[in-house]
Amino acid sequence: MNRPIAIAAVVVLVALALVAGSALFTVQEGRQAIVLRFGNPVRVVVEPGLKFKTPFIENVIYFDKRVLDFDAERAEMATADQKQVEVDAFARYRIVDPLRFYQTVTNDRVANQRLASIIGTNLRTAIAEVPLVQVLTEERARLMQRIAETVNVEAKTFGINVIDVRIKRVDLPEENSEAIFRRMQSQREQEARKIRAEGAKESLGIRAEADKRVRVILADAQKQSQILRGQGESEATRIYNEAYTQDPTFFDFFRSLQAMNRGLSGDSTRYVGPPDGDFFRFFGTMSGAPELKRAP
Repeated sequence: MNRPIAIAAVVVLVALALVAGSALFTVQEGRQAIVLRFGNPVRVVVEPGLKFKTPFIENVIYFDKRVLDFDAERAEMATADQKQVEVDAFARYRIVDPLRFYQTVTNDRVANQRLASIIGTNLRTAIAEVPLVQVLTEERARLMQRIAETVNVEAKTFGINVIDVRIKRVDLPEENSEAIFRRMQSQREQEARKIRAEGAKESLGIRAEADKRVRVILADAQKQSQILRGQGESEATRIYNEAYTQDPTFFDFFRSLQAMNRGLSGDSTRYVGPPDGDFFRFFGTMSGAPELKRAP
């Protein structure tokens, strides 16, 4: 084999390799492809493996058929009770019709822009119909399911199936948070004043009731003491009377001694004068009778 023939054989082999490389393409697992002829789609390939196309005049573009994530930009929205909230949402979707996807949005970047518009519009509409408390409670799950269904209906025109739409975070704007904090503080202070006023009122009532009971108890005690004192004095009078009737002379003498003991008590008590009068009648005789003077 001479040199020109060898060169021609090499050229032919290289040309065949180029043709074969241009005619073959691989669809990997988890991907799908569209074959384009002069920019126009001619067929869709969804099964993985080695595939063939017309060399040089057809090319292939690939799309992911796995579940894709989309993060919406944080946006401020108004609730039904006129509360401003900042909503951070995300979505999961799958390209189920690659041909329609290519014809309507061409690529993932444009698809994400369309999804951002659709999700943002539906979020604003749904949140504007419910109060803030519903967004912050378990009612949000049903709200998000309704939003996902609405977004999925609109996204089908792009060959997309929206699996789920969720809110990651709901926050109040900073200025609203400060205003709400001040309002909550004012409400707590008002409640504290009310509780203190109710406590003071209850305290006055308890003290008034206690004072009333004290007066009643003291009055009852005084009444009982007066009754007992009267009974004691009555009993003492009875005993004195019985003692007086048994020995009037001794009793008179005893009472006179008690009177002297009380009237002349103390170490420094002095009396100057004659022991005359009824108070000193026992100074003369034991019977208390005046002493008879003897005739000279």
